[in-house]
Amino acid sequence: MPVLSPDTFEIHGSTFVSYARTGRGSSQLCAWRLEVPPGTTGVPHRPDREEVLLVLSGELHATVDGTPATLGPGEVLLVPAGALLSVDAGPDGATAWVTTTPGLSAVTADGTRLRPPWAQ
Repeated sequence: MPVLSPDTFEIHGSTFVSYARTGRGSSQLCAWRLEVPPGTTGVPHRPDREEVLLVLSGELHATVDGTPATLGPGEVLLVPAGALLSVDAGPDGATAWVTTTPGLSAVTADGTRLRPPWAQ
């Protein structure tokens, strides 16, 4: 039975605590904990794969293709592949569990392509 210890990555002011990905033995899923500090404004980006975000704590402000939503603990956001996504934290920050399929990349508004190691 594989027991996975996390790897931690930081980008754009948020922390990504990676648990499952292909480099760690998973063949079909990537999963990580997203930690967004209080008041953080996320970088808009278009992921090329579907993502599911489950809010664990705090308040998460998400905008998907121009539609805003505020999510609290226990609420889930489904992000379609290719949608423009922005994730911001409320005044107390937010933590979410995120899953997707391996190989995810995303493009920011300035055309930068990201291939985050926690989603490979």
